Amino acid sequence: MSGRNSVIVRPTNEMTDDELRRAGPEDVIRRLRATEEEKVKLMSEHGNLMREVNKRMQVHLLEIRGLKEVNQRLQDDNQELRDLCCFLDDDRQKGRKLAREWQRFGRYTATVMRQEVAAYQTKLKELETKQDELIHDNMELKELCLYLDREREGSRSSICSQCSVRELNGNGSTANRDQGDGSSNNS
Repeated sequence: MSGRNSVIVRPTNEMTDDELRRAGPEDVIRRLRATEEEKVKLMSEHGNLMREVNKRMQVHLLEIRGLKEVNQRLQDDNQELRDLCCFLDDDRQKGRKLAREWQRFGRYTATVMRQEVAAYQTKLKELETKQDELIHDNMELKELCLYLDREREGSRSSICSQCSVRELNGNGSTANRDQGDGSSNNS
C-alpha cells in the first residue's frame, strides 16, 4: 500500500485502461469520487459563469437598446439638421437673388435719378436764363417807367402852370380834367 500511496495520482481520464486495471478498486473509486467532485465543482463554476455571462448579456442588451435609441435620436436630429440646412441654403439663395434684384433696382433708380437731375438742372438753367432776361427786361422797363415819370412830371408841371394861369383867368373847367396819371381832380 505504501507503494500505491507513493504513486502520483493522476486524474482518471488521463490514465490508460491498463493503469486502471492495475490500480485497486479503492483507488479507482477514490479517483472516481475526486473526478465527480471536480465535475460538480466545474459545473457549479460553469453555472456561475453562465449566470455572470447572462447578466453581462442583459447589461449589454440594455446598453445596445439605449445606444439604438440614442442613435435613432441622433439620426432624427441629423435629418432635422439636414432639412434645416436645406431650408437655410434655399433661404440664402433667395436672399442672394433678392439682393441682386435690389442692386439692379438700385442701379436703375440711380440712372433714372441722374437723368431726372440732369433734366431738372437743364430746366433750372433755362429758368435762370429766363429769369436773368426778365430781370434785365424789368430793369429796362423800370428805367423806362422812371424816364416816363420824369417826363410826365416835367409836362405836368408845365400843364399845372398852365392850369393855374387858366384858373386865374376864370376857366374852372380845368379842375375836372383828367391829367393822365391815373388820378383825377374830382376828389
